[in-house]
Amino acid sequence: MATAWLRFYEELNDFLPPDRRKREFPYHFDRRASIKDVIESLGVPHTEVDLILVNGHSVDFGHIVRDGDRVSVYPVFEGLEIGPVQRLRPAPLREPRFVCDANLGRLAGYLRLLGFDTLYRNDFADAEVAETSVRERRILLTRDRRLLRRRIITHGYFVRAEDPREQAREVVHRFDLRGRARPFTRCVRCNGLLEWVGKEKILDQLEPKTRKYYDHFKRCRACGRIYWQGSHHRRANALVCHLLDP
Repeated sequence: MATAWLRFYEELNDFLPPDRRKREFPYHFDRRASIKDVIESLGVPHTEVDLILVNGHSVDFGHIVRDGDRVSVYPVFEGLEIGPVQRLRPAPLREPRFVCDANLGRLAGYLRLLGFDTLYRNDFADAEVAETSVRERRILLTRDRRLLRRRIITHGYFVRAEDPREQAREVVHRFDLRGRARPFTRCVRCNGLLEWVGKEKILDQLEPKTRKYYDHFKRCRACGRIYWQGSHHRRANALVCHLLDP
């Protein structure tokens, strides 16, 4: 039985049991295995890993683990100074666009509220979500570790929080989105872009009190839903401030 010694750093410890966090621990194996297979067998999705050092040298996911190897696994860690290294994460996408799995509908709605292009369906199959992420160059958001283990996925993130509002705050922080937010520019129902529309064009779609008290409206280009700054707008503004608050 061969043994390698592994240590995971920073937020990668979130995926490990308490007795393996922030410390070196042995990994026993009796068959040929790549470091990617070893890392994911321990519950850490490859999309969370940016740098692997084996015996002090950076390696890619295809590195074959050997008896006695000492392995250090890092997430994004900008301050690390070890000379030339092989970073494993692809370059960040120029425009942050997302696809949420079928269990993150409320998160998708909050991201749309902030103006971020976010695809979601409550009947998304895992394979379809993964393929959409790759084909449309979208960051896949999920709480399913197994989904992130699919080899085709290059941009993905495991959402730690369980509360949808905290999930949105987490994603904003993780991808540094505060300066890119454009609240109230997307339809929270379908993700379409909103555009100003003259009141006279939508009079037949408005309730009597809305027609009487409000004059400025936006309409979704995709589904036609109408938006206006009604009594709910103050609550929506407070929610936006909460989601973007550092």
